[in-house]
Amino acid sequence: MKKIFPVALLLVIVLSAFATKDRMRIVRNESFSTGEVLKYKVHYGPITAAEATIDISNNLHMVNGRPTYRATVYGRTSSSFDLFIKVRDTWQSYIDTAAILPHRFHRDIQEGSYRKKETVDFNHYSNTAAVKTKRKKDPERNSTHKISDNVQDIVSGFYYLRTLDYDNMRKGDKMVVKGFFDEENFDMEITYKGRETVNTKAGKIKAIKLIPKMPKNDLFKGENAIAVYLSDDNNKIPVLIEAEMFVGSLKVDLYNYKGLKHKLVTR
Repeated sequence: MKKIFPVALLLVIVLSAFATKDRMRIVRNESFSTGEVLKYKVHYGPITAAEATIDISNNLHMVNGRPTYRATVYGRTSSSFDLFIKVRDTWQSYIDTAAILPHRFHRDIQEGSYRKKETVDFNHYSNTAAVKTKRKKDPERNSTHKISDNVQDIVSGFYYLRTLDYDNMRKGDKMVVKGFFDEENFDMEITYKGRETVNTKAGKIKAIKLIPKMPKNDLFKGENAIAVYLSDDNNKIPVLIEAEMFVGSLKVDLYNYKGLKHKLVTR
């Protein structure tokens, strides 16, 4: 026993060291990879108000010593809508290829005269987020915040939803995604609402319907104001987003795509 005990103790110490060296989760992802490009028309009522592009860089990027997908969302109002408010927004997330968690998040917001730049560096070992914020004419502000385990930013959260298995879900099932946005932690409750066939500019597509629960706000009409439709195939790409607002309705409609991991199933 005297000889066995030190060996057993050493084994526990070694295993503990390996266990705490990298405690990020592993998420199976069969839905997306590098080089994917998705393009959308944004309709405000009958008006085509804007366009949006979501792409994943052709190459992987190392952040915090780990390979990441660089996913970028570009949004810009159309020339006719620029007369009301000119929008040129860029949102970008560096997403861990194994954990599907963000390591770094950027926002460059240009909406009318409003300007804001933000960088968030996530540390999923210490559960902290370091935020750098620069607004027009204001000095840069730095802050650090505690975050939940497996927290998502707004961009990476959509990619995480694409990795989930919806085949065994029942209509009405709920899931909670931990999020961090605008220097605050939040729980995003999402309800699975079954399958529907939706009409998009890319064709008729069988889709998975999800309803994210919205907090009280001055923009969207009620907590179930937004419906997100993911293609009901191996890609699970967002093909349509519909939102009921206090003034009018908004629709984000897929019209072009390339670089998908699997062939998109249309009807």
